[in-house]
Amino acid sequence: MKKTNQTRYAILGILTTGCRTGYQIKQMIDNSLNHFWKISYGQIYPTLKQLVEEGLATVEDSIQEGKPDKKEYFLTVKGEEELRNWLQFPLEDIPVNKNEVLLKLFFGRHQDNDTTVEFLQNYHEILQKRYDTYEGIESTIRMHSLDSADAQYWLFTLDYGKRITTAEIGWCKDTIAKLS
Repeated sequence: MKKTNQTRYAILGILTTGCRTGYQIKQMIDNSLNHFWKISYGQIYPTLKQLVEEGLATVEDSIQEGKPDKKEYFLTVKGEEELRNWLQFPLEDIPVNKNEVLLKLFFGRHQDNDTTVEFLQNYHEILQKRYDTYEGIESTIRMHSLDSADAQYWLFTLDYGKRITTAEIGWCKDTIAKLS
């Protein structure tokens, strides 16, 4: 069975947030979705082109004084229906994340404990920075975007990330203690 191209739905969804240009879409991805859904810059324009060809979005050239024209994309009624249908469709599967930390730890007996502990301490620091980033994003949403119809859902998604990161931090601490 052919897997669904989830990128198209991510971009359809982003178009509902007021992001209209490829640059704005990339900014939204980098500042929000990238924490849980990776989309490369090279996927954005081909996907937008495909959405326009399928009648799910339209594109308009916008004239900018002293700059090249920019293309602005707008969701069509058909695109909104496509997004709603996808949102209603059951999950295809539960995602399996590739996790280099767990892979290396799984084979950890092949190195000394001090190296493994140092590796986990480094991972703990990375996780703490991630958590701090989530806190900053939450603060920004609460200060600047609470009136957005999407804000509640952005905060739900963010809460998931914070909880997972908190659990991973706790796991790091426990595993380091057991190895030490």
